[in-house]
Amino acid sequence: MIDLTNPPDAPRLIHGLRDTGYDFNTAAADIVDNSIAAHASNINIEVVLTPEGRKFVYFGDDGDGMNFEELYDAMRYGAKARPNLASLGKFGLGLKTASSSVCLRFTVISRRDPADELAKLTWDLLHVSEVNSWDMLKEDITADEHEAFEEYCGDTGTLVIWSNCDRLLQRNYEEPGGAKEKAAVKRVTENLASHLSLVHHRFLDPDDATVPNVSIFVNGDNLEGWNPFYPEGSEQVLGPKQQKLECILEDGSVETAILKAWILPHSSDCTDEQKRKIRHSNKGQGFYVFRENRLIQTGGWLGIHGWGAMEPHMSLLRVELDFSHELDEAFRVDVKKSRILLDPALETRVKSLITPVRREADARNRRISKAATAKRGIDHSSSNKSVQKTPNVKKPSVVSANVEGGTAVVSNTFGPTIKLKAPVQNDVNAESVYIEAVEDMHSGGLWEPALRSSTDKDHVVSVRINKFHDFYQKIYLRAKDSGYSVEGMDLLLWALATAELDHKNPELEAVFEDFREEVALNLKRLLREVSLPADHELGDAQSELDV
Repeated sequence: MIDLTNPPDAPRLIHGLRDTGYDFNTAAADIVDNSIAAHASNINIEVVLTPEGRKFVYFGDDGDGMNFEELYDAMRYGAKARPNLASLGKFGLGLKTASSSVCLRFTVISRRDPADELAKLTWDLLHVSEVNSWDMLKEDITADEHEAFEEYCGDTGTLVIWSNCDRLLQRNYEEPGGAKEKAAVKRVTENLASHLSLVHHRFLDPDDATVPNVSIFVNGDNLEGWNPFYPEGSEQVLGPKQQKLECILEDGSVETAILKAWILPHSSDCTDEQKRKIRHSNKGQGFYVFRENRLIQTGGWLGIHGWGAMEPHMSLLRVELDFSHELDEAFRVDVKKSRILLDPALETRVKSLITPVRREADARNRRISKAATAKRGIDHSSSNKSVQKTPNVKKPSVVSANVEGGTAVVSNTFGPTIKLKAPVQNDVNAESVYIEAVEDMHSGGLWEPALRSSTDKDHVVSVRINKFHDFYQKIYLRAKDSGYSVEGMDLLLWALATAELDHKNPELEAVFEDFREEVALNLKRLLREVSLPADHELGDAQSELDV
């Protein structure tokens, strides 16, 4: 008989499993998951850089702890399934693959009962390579390890120690343990704290009674959870029935995932404190996926067809998707618990629910962004001076004007007493009487002819330009520091407005209105894919638009 048992090559596999896609943050979060699954109330994480440049990471919790037999099983690659299937652990690989992704040696010390001795086992990847066998190390517990266990765990719990951390930082430093390496470790530690405050924010929220509450300390700092949906000020726009996603499993049973869609308040409507809590950003849009209340995917659109790009106008929309362990297979959760995949039927359902929400979020963002954009100033004074200094252009003369009725009698190509409908304004700033960009044009057009005066008589032919039209917001604003460009566009629109008033009568008014509307609509279509200008394109410090 041929023995078909074919164990993997120990050195190659144990080193190969280092590259399963973890980074430091996701690896550390996996260790925290184990602590939460062990019913810990307090989790201590310490990132240490010694003066000679050696790097250690300690994870200590006051959870259930393990005896030696339980620790031995936990250290096995492919450990037995946990009795509680709802546990944050899933494949029996997280502790090992997460740890080895950062370090070449990791030790676990644990105790279930205060009366027991501490149990300790170590995986040393260099030792495995040397002996060419899946051999763990069972070593004596040092005085430093005893002290660390008491400090980070207490009487019972589990201490994980990462040593020989060759992948904690992205590069090696010429001066190990020097100022630059200290700064790098500090940045890594701060990023870890930020990551955990998001991933485990429900467990960190003392007011959330649906999950066990924990305290997580990173280098002594007690983390505050960050809820990306800002529920106290955002709008949840899916109804109760729409929130339930029923999924039929292979055995015919039905499990339900929960879908919520949050539209955040625009940054221009927020205080500094609200902005700190919301953290507006383009990359923050999209789905936040939770498995058993633990965030496993942040932002993005789950590869849903047509939603691949991170669009600036979607930045106010964050979608919350919750599911339990029963749906692991349906969502094809990966080993790192860091992404899911939607099957085609579920993708279609999700897309149908979120599409109208995307449209609403887009519309709100555009309205508010356009309002903020309209507040930016463009100097039209040189254009007004150019018109004022050129009295011999062909234009109608104003016989009389009626502000209340919005009508005027003009002398134009059709005769000396042609009555037309047009905005009539008195007491206009003399420096902008001929050309002015305004915020009260509700027709949707780009420009309209008007009759204006700096007093209450002697009205002149003028043009009003719509600050909210895409052409003004996307083209004018980008050209605002180029005087000739702004003046050229101003004079063109004034000339069009003047020609209209000089060549129309009451019968032709509708024709000219249709002309302006068609031009405005075509410009809007042509500029649909052109984004609003960012701050750096405008040369000022305002940042309200770039949410």
